[in-house]
Amino acid sequence: MAQNNARLPKEGSIIASSRTSPIDALYLAAIFDPIFTASYPDTRKVEHISLFKAILRPFVYPRVTPPPRAKLISLEALGKQFPSRVIVVFPECTTSNGRGILPFGPSLLSASPRTKVFPVSLRYAPQDITTPIPHSYLTFLWNLCAKSTHTIRIRIAEAAYNTSRRSEPLPARATGYSKNTLDNLLSDSSASDADPSEGLDASEKAFLDKIAEALARLGRVQRVGLGVRDKGNFVAMWTKSKRRWWW
Repeated sequence: MAQNNARLPKEGSIIASSRTSPIDALYLAAIFDPIFTASYPDTRKVEHISLFKAILRPFVYPRVTPPPRAKLISLEALGKQFPSRVIVVFPECTTSNGRGILPFGPSLLSASPRTKVFPVSLRYAPQDITTPIPHSYLTFLWNLCAKSTHTIRIRIAEAAYNTSRRSEPLPARATGYSKNTLDNLLSDSSASDADPSEGLDASEKAFLDKIAEALARLGRVQRVGLGVRDKGNFVAMWTKSKRRWWW
């Protein structure tokens, strides 16, 4: 039992979770009682947010930059403020439809090298309660209530450590990987985000790749090239076409 507990997130550790639904935060809160954070593609610091905000964020338009009055903090400093709590990070910076792992922001690079980082994959059956499109409150509630049961499958990978520390971090941007042809949210490759590995050294890239690959393996999906900026462009076009159809 003790050996199994050592493989689970506990106080002082970080959960790097996939993000597809408002239920993600609710489920993690019920199991781990964690501190929730919001990540952004161009900063290594995170925003400490409440459970309520963590539940609502899958419904909002994807953010590239923090709100004007947001207080950003590194994961290492946040861990010192709450040493007895688990910290949840959503490194993809926005929600997906559950068919791929999006490019990571660099927030995990601000974690202490002594802190365990657990990749955690949450998947749903059926998948119709995912919220890749903002402001889909009614659709989400309809899909959630239309079926009597939904299954949540949680998988946790072996913990990793951030051994790639740098005193003068350079800005990182979002990247592209091989396309997932099953993901209908992917835009044309010419419009994909810039490489998030730009400004990162080899050890930093290796650490982020290790977490991303673990999430892809746990969820049995591929890493895809749709980043936060690409998703914003897609949502803008989708909303425009929907309005045109409506009128």
